[in-house]
Amino acid sequence: MTIPNMLTTLRLLAAPAVAVMFLYFTRPYADWFALLLFVGAAVTDWFDGYLARSWKQESRLGAMLDPIADKAMVMIALLVIVGYSSMSPWLVLPATVIAFREVFVAGMREFLGTTAGTLKVTSLAKWKTTAQMVAIAVLFAQGVFEHYLVMSSWGMSGEMIADVVAGKLEDLQGLRWKYTGMIWSGRLGMALLWIAAALTLITGWDYFRKALPHLRD
Repeated sequence: MTIPNMLTTLRLLAAPAVAVMFLYFTRPYADWFALLLFVGAAVTDWFDGYLARSWKQESRLGAMLDPIADKAMVMIALLVIVGYSSMSPWLVLPATVIAFREVFVAGMREFLGTTAGTLKVTSLAKWKTTAQMVAIAVLFAQGVFEHYLVMSSWGMSGEMIADVVAGKLEDLQGLRWKYTGMIWSGRLGMALLWIAAALTLITGWDYFRKALPHLRD
């Protein structure tokens, strides 16, 4: 167990821990802990590969665990976000595309067995993973803003909240910046997730095209 492999293993263990945050902590603390845990795990995704190459500690174990940890982080985080976000109807389609592609490519790799080297990770696939992780981190931040907004506006009518946001009433509890943060982080996260879904489709098709000759055999 080299340091790069230990970092990868920690990232793999952090994947289910993101969901556990929402079982053992109340919101918005669960949102904060999940966000920090996810961002920390995403950072190790860059460090473990960099250290493995720099220290010449690349191994078959690391090559196996790294994509598993990435997919586990993304899939579990998407499940949590779709389950808890108020924007979930608009998140279902890109999340479904991402889930389908990951399962499909994993199935092809398993079927190809020793010839799975045909489906080596491409540069575009790495950008795809980066886009997924950035989108998920932004959507977790949207959940933080959303919950703080709900807490601050407790007992206020919808009309009062709208008047505060519009500047017609004094902003006593920071509703304006919380509302602005919720709206823009939600829009940015949604846009990034759709971009990630598009990259996911493109890379999935590329892998399928490369595997097709072996599937025909």
